[in-house]
Amino acid sequence: MIRSSRSKSRRLSWPARVALLLVCLAVVQGACSVEQGERQRLHALFEREWVERLREDPLFATSVGEHEHDRVLPSVGEQDQIRRHASAVALLEELRAIDASGLDEADRASQAILELELEDRIAGFEFGTHQIPISADSGFHTELARLPREMPLTSVSGYENYIARLGEFPRYFDQQIANMRAGLARGMSVPRVVLEGYEFGIESHVVEDPTQGVFYEPFRKLPAGIDAREGDRLREAGRAVIRDSVVPAYRSFLEFMLDEYRPNARTTLGAAELPSGREYYAQRVRYYTTLDLTPEQIHDIGLSEVARIRGEMQQIIDSLGFAGGFEAFLEFLRTDPRFYAKTPEELLMRAAYLAKRMDGRLPALFNTLPRLPYGVEPVPEHLAPKYTAGRYVGAAQGSTQPGYYWVNTHDLTSRPLYTLEALTLHEAVPGHHLQIALGNEQEQLPPFRRFSYSSAFGEGWGLYSEWLGLEAGFYSDPYSNFGRLTYEMWRACRLVVDTGIHAMGWTREQALEYLASNTALSSHEIGTETDRYIAWPGQALSYKLGQLKITELRRRAERELGARFDVREFHDAVLLNGSVPLPVLERAIERYIAERRPA
Repeated sequence: MIRSSRSKSRRLSWPARVALLLVCLAVVQGACSVEQGERQRLHALFEREWVERLREDPLFATSVGEHEHDRVLPSVGEQDQIRRHASAVALLEELRAIDASGLDEADRASQAILELELEDRIAGFEFGTHQIPISADSGFHTELARLPREMPLTSVSGYENYIARLGEFPRYFDQQIANMRAGLARGMSVPRVVLEGYEFGIESHVVEDPTQGVFYEPFRKLPAGIDAREGDRLREAGRAVIRDSVVPAYRSFLEFMLDEYRPNARTTLGAAELPSGREYYAQRVRYYTTLDLTPEQIHDIGLSEVARIRGEMQQIIDSLGFAGGFEAFLEFLRTDPRFYAKTPEELLMRAAYLAKRMDGRLPALFNTLPRLPYGVEPVPEHLAPKYTAGRYVGAAQGSTQPGYYWVNTHDLTSRPLYTLEALTLHEAVPGHHLQIALGNEQEQLPPFRRFSYSSAFGEGWGLYSEWLGLEAGFYSDPYSNFGRLTYEMWRACRLVVDTGIHAMGWTREQALEYLASNTALSSHEIGTETDRYIAWPGQALSYKLGQLKITELRRRAERELGARFDVREFHDAVLLNGSVPLPVLERAIERYIAERRPA
């Protein structure tokens, strides 16, 4: 039969052969045309969604270097929420209708990432998350305090935009207060227990003299290109808008928080106690981890990791010949003056030195480094009392600002030096600065991907970066290595504490005790961190689960590639796709391994 078929094919005339070839080419071209059409549909949707995102969130637009909307603040009233919800539903339906089978891997990843983001927006509206625009240590009002640094203030028009945006404060604050009031009415609020002392971050902006405080700072030294007469006009306009708009907005918010919100905030603790609370927490778990895990599964992973890390911590204690037990060693670390800076300047200098040391190690660990530099600064005073030990703050695109590694110098007796190496590697380099700056610079990606932030990826990378310090020669001091382990233990405890609070009925006291008995964190930091988990359900799960996945993928690459494994290439494979959900990252590393595996 085979020979007969071949014989017949030879007898085809030349015109018939040409016709058959043209038919085949047409079929192939048709398939390619369909695939190209799907790709064009997808990227047109990306563009429409991006334009809408910039219009709906002018603050985000400013942060990514798009300045068409610099004069206004977002509109967040109830009708605005309804409009955005309807748009997200329509976009998601259109996105899911695009056939992904013919798309390349990069487009399939982009489609999956936008789908996850749209699902989260839709769920956020349905659960009413816009009715809780604050957390235990920050909120919409603290975000606005960064405007003087994030807005492009290099010209008269830039200052006029800034002044116009400050004039929007009363309307924006009124809308946020209305949302929070609606949340109170249905039990959708931050728990009252975490709001003690919250007013400090508001009071610092309620100034008698409009030239005091953060919002007037840009007027103190105007750019050289602005002449004296224009400068006087801008300064007067700045004083007026701060006096007439900014201060009254913060004052009304302060009165609302003290007289209405805090007294009526819910006395329950966990997310399970919110309206549709168990479904809400399950959605938060899915969003922040990008994994299909139940709270119970995560709780068990946390218990296992706590036990493993506890064993490593005990080995260090034994190696030091410490006479007491584990709890005694923690008390020794928390109370011995040698482990604490004497002045804020000392703490900042130590942090800056550690960051600079790691800068020198980066070429051995990374092929690709970001262009954007970073600085080291204290956490602003209006945030510091309830803020974490440190945080990375990215730069607005196109601004003259670097990224910043913020170090909290408030209450120095709660800022141990033995955890400073781990904190620095997490927040600065090779952690968030390197990861976020590199992601922003990947211009081959759609804009929404360059500026997306998957918490499991970003925080997982930060915790992986702490461990990476071992390869870079850090933690040579056993106390600093114990500090590294206490930070890893802290993130393992989060899996237990977050699920305990939000799904298993834990009290605040249980969470405090669990952290105190397993980590060397200071009492102050244990308190602020516990309040953070209470007010921000699910986010604390992203660190350890993300780190476990990145570490697993590295071990897989080392095992399968053997001598061909290059840690710098592996880090490129992890970082140069931007911030992605963990399943997308896993597929990217599988491709990296396949491309480098011996034939």
